[in-house]
Amino acid sequence: MSQDTSLAAQATANPKTIAELQQIAAQVRRDIVRMVHAVNSGHPGGSLGCTDLLVALYFRVMKHDPSFSMNGVGEDLFFLSNGHISPVFYSVLARSGYFPVSELATFRKLNSRLQGHPATHEHLPGIRIASGSLGQGLSVATGAAQAKKLNSDNRTVFVLMGDGELEEGQVWEAAMYAPHHKVDNLIAFVDRNGQQIDGPTEKVMSLGNLRAKFEAFNWLVLETDGNDLTKLIASIEEAQSMLGQGKPVMVLMDTQMGFGVDFMMGSHKWHGVAPNNEQLEIALQQLIVEHGSDY
Repeated sequence: MSQDTSLAAQATANPKTIAELQQIAAQVRRDIVRMVHAVNSGHPGGSLGCTDLLVALYFRVMKHDPSFSMNGVGEDLFFLSNGHISPVFYSVLARSGYFPVSELATFRKLNSRLQGHPATHEHLPGIRIASGSLGQGLSVATGAAQAKKLNSDNRTVFVLMGDGELEEGQVWEAAMYAPHHKVDNLIAFVDRNGQQIDGPTEKVMSLGNLRAKFEAFNWLVLETDGNDLTKLIASIEEAQSMLGQGKPVMVLMDTQMGFGVDFMMGSHKWHGVAPNNEQLEIALQQLIVEHGSDY
């Protein structure tokens, strides 16, 4: 394991500063654009938009062990429901010490453990569920959180969903279940970037007032800027302070698809399109990292 990943793996013991997290986020974003470019496939837009959240969780917020045990006893757990943004998940796991950073070069290749959507049968450390069939993550996270309560395990379960994913009915079944069963060790995030594969969410299927909807389902709800690490971490800490009150917590996280790369930002066209050679170079010039360590 390289020095930078060893240090990253100690995140919960030595929380990173905002400046350090910003540098890690820039490195992760470099990984994302290089991974999808190398195989001319993948989902860069949502991955870039959610980078700050995953970096904040794995390098500052969560108590987790990169040696990885599937049962996760005594650890905070994270579930990625919108599994198509696997590039950001793989990069953060690798840079947290779960597997070698060099393995990112195998993304989406034949016989790779880093498939386009995370898969458990590949036995990739850090992956607890196969995801990418949208709408399932909140159910799984709720079950995991309820299991922790039943086992007197006082750690927290986190889950990320996309806003377009909320068109799946299973999300709302889980949204009813969690408050009814007082699953109050669960923090859910919605990546509210307003974009999905076919266009803006408002045109495809208006989501309406999400805060009012989740509050009507008896969730505690926060709203934050998902691309401002200072505000995002403050909101996560506030969410943590709200746990244990008989209700799950929902954080509606406003992001920009493609954040960090100007020609990708805010456009659904970059949901699942890889940059060409020229676009990659432009992106990398915008994602500057001091003492970077590209794989």
